[in-house]
Parts: sequence; C-alpha cells; structure tokens
Amino acid sequence: MLLLILGKGKTGSLVAEVARERGHGVRALDINENQHASALNGPNLAGVDAVIDFTTPDAAVENIRAVLALGCRIVVGTTGWYSLLPELKAIAHRRGGALLYGTNFSIGVQKLFRLTAELARIEGYKFEISETHHTSKLDAPSGTAITLKEIVQSVQPGADVVIESHRIGDANGEHIVRATSEHDMIELRHDAFSRRGFALGAVRAAEWIHEKTGAWEFREIFDQL
Repeated sequence: MLLLILGKGKTGSLVAEVARERGHGVRALDINENQHASALNGPNLAGVDAVIDFTTPDAAVENIRAVLALGCRIVVGTTGWYSLLPELKAIAHRRGGALLYGTNFSIGVQKLFRLTAELARIEGYKFEISETHHTSKLDAPSGTAITLKEIVQSVQPGADVVIESHRIGDANGEHIVRATSEHDMIELRHDAFSRRGFALGAVRAAEWIHEKTGAWEFREIFDQL
C-alpha cells in the first residue's frame, strides 16, 4: 500500500516509521506543505491507498473534506472536530470514500473502553477520570478521557463524571478510570510506554480501510484487525 501521512510531529513521524516497517510506501506532508488541504488534489492522491491524519482539528476538517470529495480513504487520529461528523460521514457515503476516526488507536485503550463499560454497570459507585499527557498536547481533557466519560454516561445517564487533566513533560499518555463507593475503590488504568502503540493501530486501521467505502469509529472495528 501507499500511505500519505498528514503531520510530521512526534506521532505522525512514528506512524510513517511503523508503516515503512510493515512494508508500505510512505509519503508525508507537514502543515506548511498542505495549508488548507491545498496538496490534497487528484494528482497528489493518485495511487494513494489511504491518508492518515495527525494534525490539528481545523486542519483535519479541511483534510477530511478534500480526501472524501475525491472518493479516497482517510484515517483520522486528530480529535476536536466531532461536531461535524454527520456532515463528513454524509460526504463519505455520497462520494464513495471512506472515513475511519477514533480518539485513540491503541488496542490497549480499546480494551480499556470495553472494561469501562463493564465497570459502569455496577451500582453505588461514583466515577472520575484522570488523564496525563505531554505539555505540547493542545486539547484538555483528551479525546480519550472524553470517550471514557461518554461510555460511563451511556450506561449511567446523567452520571456526574469529573475529569482531571494533567500536562507533564513528555508523558506518553496515562488514563485512569476510578470507581469509588463508601466501601471500596476500583481502578482501571492504561499507561502508554511510548507512542508506538498508537502509531501501529493507525497503520493497521489504514490497512483495514483499504478498498472499503463508508464511515466507522475505530471502537467499532478494532477487533477485526
């Protein structure tokens, strides 16, 4: 496969490295080379099997629109744009493209999501979430923490779930789900030792989306990888 990586930051660069290790051809563009999705045109996307986006929310929206308008496929690890999901999903279906998005492409975190849904079924507990990331991460709380909160509230509608966000040094990512009652406490915890797990999940997602049409959240398909 030929993959086009949007974003040459820490995660985007690692995605490119992992993709090459898995035998794929790789091209990469940073935000200056692709301002307002200007590089995402027919000639530049010819032969590209999937685009992987790790940019910023505003840039991601422009990139998604441009890729889907050409009927191409895109995997999006950027968060902060989900209010536009209905519009972008509609473009994917209308133009015959494919969109695969997620707040976290780590397989371990996907398991954390499922365990959190199970934990949320117990009664008499108050839930809180703590997340820690590197100081250059722009969004707080993280998309993963927001997803964890939404999972708890989908099981317990109206539950007050507090999120604590911390930005420390070059932290790779830590998420803790804590359930506390008057008798005891239960914790689910995921610590990322590096960003490689996220990068590997994104590349495997691009492999999965190859030759598909539609729109999916990574949580829906990760166990098919």
